[in-house]
Amino acid sequence: MNAHPFAQYVRTLGRGKKGARPLTMEEARQAMGMILAGQVEDIQLGAFLMLVRIREESPEELAGFVAAARASLQLPPAPPRAELDWSTYAGKRRQLPWFVLSALLLAENGIPILMHGTHGFKDDRVYTPDAIRSLGLPLCRDFREVGDRLQAENFAFIPLENFCPRLKEILDLRHLLGLRSPVNTLLRMLNPLAAPYMMQGIFHPGYSAIHQQAALLLEQAHMAVFKGEGGETERNPDMPCQVLSVRDGASSEQAWPALFNGPRHLKDRAMDVSRLAGVWRGESEDEYGEAAVTGTAAIALRLLGKADDIATAETLARRMWQSRNRGRF
Repeated sequence: MNAHPFAQYVRTLGRGKKGARPLTMEEARQAMGMILAGQVEDIQLGAFLMLVRIREESPEELAGFVAAARASLQLPPAPPRAELDWSTYAGKRRQLPWFVLSALLLAENGIPILMHGTHGFKDDRVYTPDAIRSLGLPLCRDFREVGDRLQAENFAFIPLENFCPRLKEILDLRHLLGLRSPVNTLLRMLNPLAAPYMMQGIFHPGYSAIHQQAALLLEQAHMAVFKGEGGETERNPDMPCQVLSVRDGASSEQAWPALFNGPRHLKDRAMDVSRLAGVWRGESEDEYGEAAVTGTAAIALRLLGKADDIATAETLARRMWQSRNRGRF
């Protein structure tokens, strides 16, 4: 019996301590391409995902996975244009997803943003689609609707299952495997509309450098990645924030100081997403939330070249917040 064509990739990863090696970028692209095309058996897929998970993805593997995923997307002949790509797949359990207001604040100031994400399987988390609905915004069904929303208000959210159901299926294997897989990582870099700027949040700090190096391999013009609150693309104002960036093909790193000097804010026990709209309208105040909104927006403004340094970016973000259209939601 001849070996299955996909077996070579499992064999490369699983030969043992001395024989195993990471995949090259091209091997990773080919392997993920077969996975997304449904050309692998379930047992092969599980073995492959967990072998990569045990060792963690190399930058070359991540770049190859992302390249294959992008190539699998069914985009319209003239895809809509987004300036900033914002992935959101972790969910929040300690604080509300304030970063949604950060993105909307930037969109209100002329920056077209595509946000993409999905519901996870953990019931103790608030996921971004719930926050989007709470603000009265639609979940786009396809990229045609994405284009309409970007044209109307510079912001669109599309669930993963509406533009790449195969990746959603693999993501949902977590409840069977018990662990996250490389798909969790590649989704943060998917950037389906090839936006020139990308914002990414990760949970494990060691992944920042992997994302940065993969962005260089993918020739991503501009990217910022940092340890976000709960693993989302949201600056935690209670903590210093190390931001790794790519700008015009060059990598850099910058330390952003904490926005509060006192003890850390307590966990939000209610996690009521309706409060997002209330804070935006000015009907209620939230010290932590407002700092998270402006602090995250400041990182984006620095990435976008709207500010030359941290202090200027933070000042600009606060001014945007003070002058926001409070009647929007």
